[in-house]
Amino acid sequence: MDALFAHAPSPYVLFDSDLRMIWANDAYQKVIGRPREAFIGRLVTEAFPAPAASVSERMLRGSFRRVLETGEADHLPLIPYPIKDEDGRDVERYWSATHTPIPDAEGRVEYILQNTMDVTDLVRGEQVAESEGLARSAAMVHRADAVATENLALGRLTDFFQTAFDQAPSFMAVLNGPEHVFQIVNQAYTDLIGGREVIGLPVRDALPDIQGQGFVELLDQVYRTGEPVSFTGMPAQIQASPDVPPEQHFVDFVFHPLNDDTGQRTGIFVQGHDITGQKIAEAELTARRDKFRVMAQTMPNQVWTADKDGGLTWLNKRTYEYTGHREGELYGADWARVVHPDDIEGTQAKWAAAIREGVTYATEFRIRRNDGCYRWHIVRASPLRTRDGTLTGWVGTNTDIEERKNIEAEIAKVNASLEARVERRNRELEELYAALRQSQKLEAIGSLAGGIAHDFNNLLQVITGNLQFAMRNLPPDSAARERLDQAMRGVERGATLASQLLSFARKQPLAPVVTDLNRLVNDTSEILSSAIGEGVELEIRSADGLWNTSIDRNSMENALLNLAINARDAMDGQGKLTIDLSNAELDEAFARTHPDAKPGEYTCLTVADTGCGMTPEVLDRIFEPFFTTKADGLGTGLGLSMVYGFAKQSGGHVTIDSEVGEGAAIRIYLPRSREEEQTTRAVADADLSGGSETILLVEDDDEVREVTVNMLGDLGYTVLQASDANEALDLLAQERAIDLLFTDVVMPGETNGQVLADRAREMRPGIPVLFASGFVQDAIVQGGRLNEGVQLLEKPYTQLQLAQKIREVLGSDGVAVSVAAPDAEVVSDQAEGAAPTTQTTDSPRVLICEDDALIRLDMVEQLREAGYEVLEAASARAALDWLRSELVDVLITDVGLPDQTGEELAQEARAAHVDLPVIFATGDVDVPSAATLGNCKVLSKPFGSAILQDAVEEIFISRGRNAR
Repeated sequence: MDALFAHAPSPYVLFDSDLRMIWANDAYQKVIGRPREAFIGRLVTEAFPAPAASVSERMLRGSFRRVLETGEADHLPLIPYPIKDEDGRDVERYWSATHTPIPDAEGRVEYILQNTMDVTDLVRGEQVAESEGLARSAAMVHRADAVATENLALGRLTDFFQTAFDQAPSFMAVLNGPEHVFQIVNQAYTDLIGGREVIGLPVRDALPDIQGQGFVELLDQVYRTGEPVSFTGMPAQIQASPDVPPEQHFVDFVFHPLNDDTGQRTGIFVQGHDITGQKIAEAELTARRDKFRVMAQTMPNQVWTADKDGGLTWLNKRTYEYTGHREGELYGADWARVVHPDDIEGTQAKWAAAIREGVTYATEFRIRRNDGCYRWHIVRASPLRTRDGTLTGWVGTNTDIEERKNIEAEIAKVNASLEARVERRNRELEELYAALRQSQKLEAIGSLAGGIAHDFNNLLQVITGNLQFAMRNLPPDSAARERLDQAMRGVERGATLASQLLSFARKQPLAPVVTDLNRLVNDTSEILSSAIGEGVELEIRSADGLWNTSIDRNSMENALLNLAINARDAMDGQGKLTIDLSNAELDEAFARTHPDAKPGEYTCLTVADTGCGMTPEVLDRIFEPFFTTKADGLGTGLGLSMVYGFAKQSGGHVTIDSEVGEGAAIRIYLPRSREEEQTTRAVADADLSGGSETILLVEDDDEVREVTVNMLGDLGYTVLQASDANEALDLLAQERAIDLLFTDVVMPGETNGQVLADRAREMRPGIPVLFASGFVQDAIVQGGRLNEGVQLLEKPYTQLQLAQKIREVLGSDGVAVSVAAPDAEVVSDQAEGAAPTTQTTDSPRVLICEDDALIRLDMVEQLREAGYEVLEAASARAALDWLRSELVDVLITDVGLPDQTGEELAQEARAAHVDLPVIFATGDVDVPSAATLGNCKVLSKPFGSAILQDAVEEIFISRGRNAR
């Protein structure tokens, strides 16, 4: 600046954008008569103060503002502005100034350069002029002053109109010429277009985003025709900048032509309102109204609206359908036409009170239906209010309560007769208590059934084994054998009863095998025909390619027989029974309507009859335990509940279809199996097979154990006995061959059969396990079905069943068994407590010490039949007397003796006979002395003759002697 203007003869001063004086040249200092430090760094209004709101101040500020806003130079031909003289007095001076903008790199005004001339002498020269030239100069200055004053007034007027223009609530703009160049826009218009600077630009350049929306074409039309146009709610897509998406607006506007004094078109005045918010609100209101109407039309109730005075204005379709009136016929107060005459007065009074008080309306009255019938309705209405609480209308509903009114009437009748109510209530309580007692009884029976069946089956097992032994050597035509056959049939009936108890208690185990259901049904057809009688025609149909299923065959046969018998009874012995076998796929839709069924592939067995059918009430309860429609004594009500339980335990499903007089069809869906059918070979008594394997028998019931040992011994097996799991584990820990663990499931103590089997497999991996039980617990059963791989023999069982199951588990046919009569018998007359007597023989001599006479007698007979010389004693004292007087090859002793233990007897016997072998026969597993003394064996009671004989023979063989 110094290089350019420092020595210029004209005064220059530089302002920043805040109008702070930051530089001046020498000529400026001279004209104002002040040093630089008096004004540099100060605002112009501080350095040269003028009266507030004076003409001088307004003219100067207006010029500076125009420069800053437009970026263009501004001129003040004449401005009166007082400054202080050397004495500090304000002296009125006149100036002529030019303000030139100096922009920064981005084009914004950064500085303003003022060139100012003091023209005070020229202004005052008119009064002192002595020549005509000076007078003309003064006149020119006064004209310039007048022009400046007019410009100031015009500027003030322009500022006023611009301020009013900007503060107008509507958007406005003035466009010049045929290109519609923006001359003036107010703030509302600027806000509408996103704050864009459009002054001096044609509409097409300033607002390219509105091209193609019709606005420019309308402007051209107005400019061409001179006719104004206006639109309401016209949509406009406005995109303020390329980096933001377009926004949807709605505008009301008018385009009005502007003409000059000659009528020539000069431009267009644009004015309008942005009604986007209103449009959105209207759309939301319309949506809410539509939503209300849709909801009201789909409601099952009658819905209506009313104005603030209570006149109906709208009703939904349900109202018209119910009343039979057409739309509009019940508007206003005409709704009273459908109200029961007896209810109209009270109804109208309550409605008027609700309207008057502006509170919720609720009442009950009868409304006439389209058939002339009146039904009770509860009518409710809620007031509609604006945000300030002004009541604007009502919305109400009519709900049919005829059924409730009828019930209330019935209750009123019941209440009118208290005595009848009390009597009825007493009867209801009696029935309730009876049902409760029945429920408790059934629960108790269910809890006891399993335990009873367990003990009962153990008793039946003892009876079965002994009956078979007793029948073995009897001629077929003997009277004794006939009676024993009757006893065996009684055992079978008892086993059936136990099975029914287990089924009722849901403890009947299922042993499913892959089965061809068609083959099973046809194999059972003779039994079915016999059960239903000659008066019922039996037809069996099977689809081609019938799928296999995995089921318990015996349970399936029982279920089929139950269904056939029920069908026969429903047909009174005359009709047709159809058994149909087919494949079925149950889908998700079926499963949704039958919650306990699972989608999948099933083999379906349908049993259909032509009987009397069932009522819906009977169908609802048909599978309930003990529910029966038969006369007392003709049915237990367990048949169908057992069928249902079998199907569910098999992973299947049961459905029943029936109508009174149309018969019934029961369908059992059993899961499909993709495996091949498993076939079993029926073995007759003549094919009784045994083997030479060693079996560890674990049974806590002494009698059952003894019978089982005898059965196994007769079959040729070597049997090790244990009365509980601990004794069995001790035997498993010994180094001796054990080919099969045969254990009861239910045993005393914490270790049951399943736990024992698990520990046995840990000790001897791969050892086969066969369970025996008359009461199967959850240890080996899941959901009523045997766990995978579990082998079970249900008590009671025959020797044939035992033989078959063992060979099935061990995996070979075994060897044929035939039991011969004993060849010889050695009689001993030794009585309990008598002095020992000797008997000369070359046979090995065995001393038996057992206090139980029956057990001792059985052992003596078994060994004598095998060819041994047997000495017997009932106490340890008697046994020691024999040992002192006779040579004995083997001592067999019970552990529990009346005078001392068998272990103590063995220790005393060894003191006299160091090498004497000892066999402990006991119901306990733990015999510590057997390991301590050595050369001992432990036989767990009960054991059969073969076990006893094998134990004695092993001792003689180990000593290098022939047993017999």
